This record gives sequence, structure tokens and C-alpha cells, in this order.
Amino acid sequence: MRLLKTVHGWLGFFVLPWVLIIGLTGLYLNHEDLVLGLLPADTYDETAFDAFPTPRPMDAAGARALGERLFPGAEFTKAGDTRYHGRDAAILDFPEGQVIVALKTGHYWVKTGFQRLTYDPDGQLLETKTYWGSIFKRLHVRGWLSNRLGTWAADITAAAMVVFGVSGIVLFLSPRLRRLRNRRQRRSAS
Repeated sequence: MRLLKTVHGWLGFFVLPWVLIIGLTGLYLNHEDLVLGLLPADTYDETAFDAFPTPRPMDAAGARALGERLFPGAEFTKAGDTRYHGRDAAILDFPEGQVIVALKTGHYWVKTGFQRLTYDPDGQLLETKTYWGSIFKRLHVRGWLSNRLGTWAADITAAAMVVFGVSGIVLFLSPRLRRLRNRRQRRSAS
């Protein structure tokens, strides 16, 4: 029993961060609107693009040059879509995300799996949008944000949670069953 208590205690200590992550992300998966309502909302209005004082119209070649300047050495492929948020756009895919250029004004977006950054034609950051849903889903499945290490942390955590739960049941039931057995023995002896 002493070993079981020790294992249970240490598992609880080490698994607690992932238990919290799984619990909070599970809450998001079941009640998305509630959780997203607690997080900062988007505030940038893209209609301001049309009133920008110094637009820099771009063509597909200019958009590619911008992408190569932003991510030197990245392999870009042209996406089939030519519209983004109701605007004519050049959309370039690269391994970590996309560079999207509004052709009429030169504004551009850089999208990754968890974030979208909006820039004016001069390169000034206008908005940062976080894709909370993608973050929560990835944390729930993998236990961290990166794809590089696979799901082994989540798998180890899941196994540890099973051992933690079973050891908790044994620790809970053992003294109660012992007391019940002792009561029966006392009754039968009397």
C-alpha cells in the first residue's frame, strides 16, 4: 500500500499539468462559444484597407517576391484560390503557413497554424489574430503545440492517468473494504 500511495502521489504531481490542459481544452471542445467569449475578440476592421492613404497595388510576381523576402529559402507554391476576405488576392502556400496579398492595396496577411498577422503595405503590423480553436484542439490531442514529437507525451500522460485512476480507486476502496471486513468479523464473533 505504501508503494501504491507513493506511485499515486508522484503520478498526480507529474500528470497534473496535462490533466489541467485536457480538462480546459475538453471544456472548449464541449462549450466553444463560452470559452471563446472569455478570450480577446478580433477588433480590426479590414474595410480600412480601402481608405489606406498610400496603397501599393501588387501583382502575383510582386506577391511572390514579398513572400520570398519575408521567408527567405522557403518553398512557395501558388494556391488555387484567388480571393481572401472578399478581396482579389495572391495566396502563396509554404510549409509553415501562407502569405496572402490583397492585390488592390498591397496589404498582406501571414498565416500559420495558430496565428494570422495583418500588415499594411509598408510592413507595419495592424492586427494579430490567434486561432484559439486550433491551439486548444492541438493541446488536447498532443499535449503540446508542435507536430515534431508526435503524440507520445499525450499517450504517456493517458497511460499515467489510467494508472493514477486505478491506484486512486484501490486507495479509496482498500480501507473501506478492510473496515467492512473487520465489522463482519466482529459481528460473527459476537
